[in-house]
Amino acid sequence: MAPTLPATHQASYSLKDGDSFLVCDALGDLHGGEVADGLFHDGTRILSRLKLGLDGTTPTLLSAALGQDRVVFSAHLTNRPLPPIGGNAAGKGVIHIERSRFLWEGRLHERIVCSNYDRTPVSVPLTLEFAADFRDMFEVRGMERARRGSYPQAQLDGDRVVLHYEGLDGVARRTVIAFSVAPAHLEVDRARFDCRLAPRECFELYLEVGGDAQRPDAARHRRAMVHARGALRARRRSGARLRGSGLLFDAWVERSRTDIALLASDLPSGRYPYAGIPWFSTPFGRDAIITALQTLWLDPGLARGVLAYLAERQAAEDSSFRDSAPGKIMHETRKGEMAALGEVPFGLYYGGVDTTPLFVLLAGRYFRRTGDSAFIDRLWPALRRATGWIERSCDADPDGLLAYARGEASGLTNQGWKDSGDSVFHEDGRLAEGPVALVEVQGYAWEALRSMALLALERGEVEAAATWRTRAQALRDTVEARYWDPALDFYALARDGEGRMCRVLASNPGHLLYVGLPTPERALRVVAQLGSPRFDNGWGVRTLAADQPRYNPMSYHNGSVWPHDVALCAAGMARYGARRQAARLLGEVFEAATHFGMRLPELFCGFPRSAGQPPIAYPVACLPQAWSAGSVFMLLQACLGLEVDARNGEVAITHPQLPPGVDHLRVERLDVGGVRVDLAFTRMGDRVVAARAGGPEDVRVTVRT
Repeated sequence: MAPTLPATHQASYSLKDGDSFLVCDALGDLHGGEVADGLFHDGTRILSRLKLGLDGTTPTLLSAALGQDRVVFSAHLTNRPLPPIGGNAAGKGVIHIERSRFLWEGRLHERIVCSNYDRTPVSVPLTLEFAADFRDMFEVRGMERARRGSYPQAQLDGDRVVLHYEGLDGVARRTVIAFSVAPAHLEVDRARFDCRLAPRECFELYLEVGGDAQRPDAARHRRAMVHARGALRARRRSGARLRGSGLLFDAWVERSRTDIALLASDLPSGRYPYAGIPWFSTPFGRDAIITALQTLWLDPGLARGVLAYLAERQAAEDSSFRDSAPGKIMHETRKGEMAALGEVPFGLYYGGVDTTPLFVLLAGRYFRRTGDSAFIDRLWPALRRATGWIERSCDADPDGLLAYARGEASGLTNQGWKDSGDSVFHEDGRLAEGPVALVEVQGYAWEALRSMALLALERGEVEAAATWRTRAQALRDTVEARYWDPALDFYALARDGEGRMCRVLASNPGHLLYVGLPTPERALRVVAQLGSPRFDNGWGVRTLAADQPRYNPMSYHNGSVWPHDVALCAAGMARYGARRQAARLLGEVFEAATHFGMRLPELFCGFPRSAGQPPIAYPVACLPQAWSAGSVFMLLQACLGLEVDARNGEVAITHPQLPPGVDHLRVERLDVGGVRVDLAFTRMGDRVVAARAGGPEDVRVTVRT
């Protein structure tokens, strides 16, 4: 059974570097068991326990924090009264312990400093308990396995211990825990350091945890910290800068930018944002594409890295186990033992119906944003294959829609972004049977086909462009005829495998607004519904209206609030001119962020907002989560009405709004075809005035207010 932590220790803190991440409590301890904490590498928990004690007692927490750059975690602790061991007893609160740690190149680096603030010498029996259960992430999430590998005898070697695991996949995994000072006593699960400290004297210990043996010391620690901070700083510097007049809003923007940089890994194909910690610290297709869309106006380099990585992993064969087919784009990839053995299909899994059209959609928007025709030329074969899969899938459907049905029971039942098993249903609550055609997926496919038409014209492929335009129009006509429900005054959620519509009020049609498929009249009706109390709970848009069957504000997808979903809905509203409604949603999500330490979680509960009460957390949400961190940038772009067209050297601003409490905002170093411009937005009464604030005149800035 997982240990129960004191309330003051239950807050979790996470670090990430590449394919490694760590989650600990406020003391800096790891507890393992079924708690999703520990040090993970390549989908395996390589350190499940690391607990600091003073003579068998748990220190008292003074404070814990992640540094502003999110690289270094530090905890400040003090002692309870210590009994004498060959010396004077230490009174309460005279020993100060500082733990600081970071990750770099697959290793945990930690520094522990004990200082004596008593007026007499004291003995400080410092202990570290440790273990490595080598559990696969899916085991940590609760999956049972019939068999596990073996644990060879641990090795002790003076100042280090080596823990082993022989996996069923034939991979020998090991964890080396090394100390800068040889312990007074070392066992396979603990080390003891007997420290005799004079007044104001310090004891300093460095430890490293990784897959190989290294001798830690102060110089190595400092060098690694410089590299870790420098790498994250370089990722944070990419793209335009935002500077506002609201201190809290600026803090949210900077925290979000840092979280995206933290979650991004520098891969050979470019930067790629991993989805979230702890459950999804791995490349996902849909999540990365949405994050890239959210930040495209500020930093198109992230979109380029995402497109390149996904193109390299495009499916080339049919597999019901992996839900793959030629041309499909990856849903997720995992490196753990269970994926390697095929116990789960997620080693390289394609069970997402929306990832492929979103891939093409992102390529089209990337080209309009940057004019980077050379990169699109490189990507063109992958785009053709992806579009071919969309076309074949629609041709096989009786209504010409893009639908899904999982290949095997081990795969995902629902394969849109709301992929929990109960997220697609009818008005009587019955679950929909496949093949299911989600409404928003048709919108993604519609824009994907239009994007291919645009890109084909740029390449001089006039006939192909005309074909894709025709297909796009036919799909749009089908959506408008089949999904619009006059009785609901809204679009249906989906069509099931028997051709029946799921007449449910869900947030999914907000994504139709994002791509611009609905007629203006219908779009404004969707805007009105999404802005009503049945959807808007005061902190954002619920995934499901409160009066619908299966509504549960504590559920994963049936009534909760997902910041990325709110951002897509708001961007859709703004596209149809409802910019003030988008600004209101930005204000609501911003206020929610202030209650989550300026860091939006993956989701939170959909209970109605109550005066003086914070939003209610979803207990196992990822934090940080890439597309939650990116939400502020999509919301802000929607409010500013800002579009960049690098092909024509133009920045267009339409009816700009500013977030509540922000009267001035500057967008600095916005790249437009290799030229950088600055923009300024100022609130003047009920209006927001926008103007160029710097940069060459050969970039046109047009403003409609």
